[in-house]
Amino acid sequence: MSKNNLKSISDLFLDPIDQDSINKAVDTLLSSIGEDPNRQGLQGTPDRISRMYTEIFDGYRTDPDILINDALFDVSYNEMVIVKDIAYTSMCEHHMLPFFGRAHVAYIPNGKVIGLSKIPRIVDMFAHRLQLQEKLTIQIADFLETALEPLGVAVVVEGLHLCSMMRGVKKASARMVTSAMRRNFLENRRTRSEFLEHLQRSSKDML
Repeated sequence: MSKNNLKSISDLFLDPIDQDSINKAVDTLLSSIGEDPNRQGLQGTPDRISRMYTEIFDGYRTDPDILINDALFDVSYNEMVIVKDIAYTSMCEHHMLPFFGRAHVAYIPNGKVIGLSKIPRIVDMFAHRLQLQEKLTIQIADFLETALEPLGVAVVVEGLHLCSMMRGVKKASARMVTSAMRRNFLENRRTRSEFLEHLQRSSKDML
């Protein structure tokens, strides 16, 4: 994949969030479910929700080039790099209810590494959109593969979904795990096993 593909992500960029339209939509929603939008406890709710959406959906307005900035470094290191336990929150695109959990990301450099803080920010860039966990996992892996052109990329995402905890099957403890493997992690069983073994170890075991 070419680094030019990073530019295609810019096609997702939107204009600044339309808070007035959200305020009106929330007001209509409150009336539709039988509430009184004018009662004291709800008078500021539409505005609070529109301001919240500006924050939790900022992934649509994150420029990947600026995100990476100058945090790519030439390094002669070709062993596995792992960033574990990246907490994330996202919103399910089916019911617009939150899901949340942890992401684990690994890559094998091919002459280039990325600054440590950038990987959690990459996770957030994709998590802060309407999402499916499966799609989120793939997007993180594809982005790193494009930006770094590494020898391999692996992403595992764990999630708890309020759409299955609050409605439907109502299973509060059901956890979803998704993965995306690229290049060496997909082709080499030993490399994949090493990554998964690292995930099973606690942080205390690694110190």
